[in-house]
Amino acid sequence: MRFLVDECTGSAVAKWLRSEGYEVFSVFDELRGASDDDLLAKAYAENWIVVTNDRDFGEMVYRENRLHHGVIFLRLSDQRSTSKIRALRRLLSTYADQIVDTFVVVTETQVRFSSS
Repeated sequence: MRFLVDECTGSAVAKWLRSEGYEVFSVFDELRGASDDDLLAKAYAENWIVVTNDRDFGEMVYRENRLHHGVIFLRLSDQRSTSKIRALRRLLSTYADQIVDTFVVVTETQVRFSSS
């Protein structure tokens, strides 16, 4: 699985995903300052699943009907890296086979899937 980790999600999350054996593109480390529009286009063209805590990706997917290969929206009240990693660990250990081409909203207590 390939993940494009948004700048706001942070390099610690990208580093953790790499340590778990995933292929990762870290916006924070490799393309800082890129627009969300450019990131979603890159993710689609290069077959990345976006990991973000930026609501704008939901707007692009649902209101603008933008194409994607998967978006994981971390809607967490605690935005520390450890919380993001904990949420991703829970998601990937239970639902890894369901996240491709899906918009996934992850909170501290639930996971919601929707195809767009």
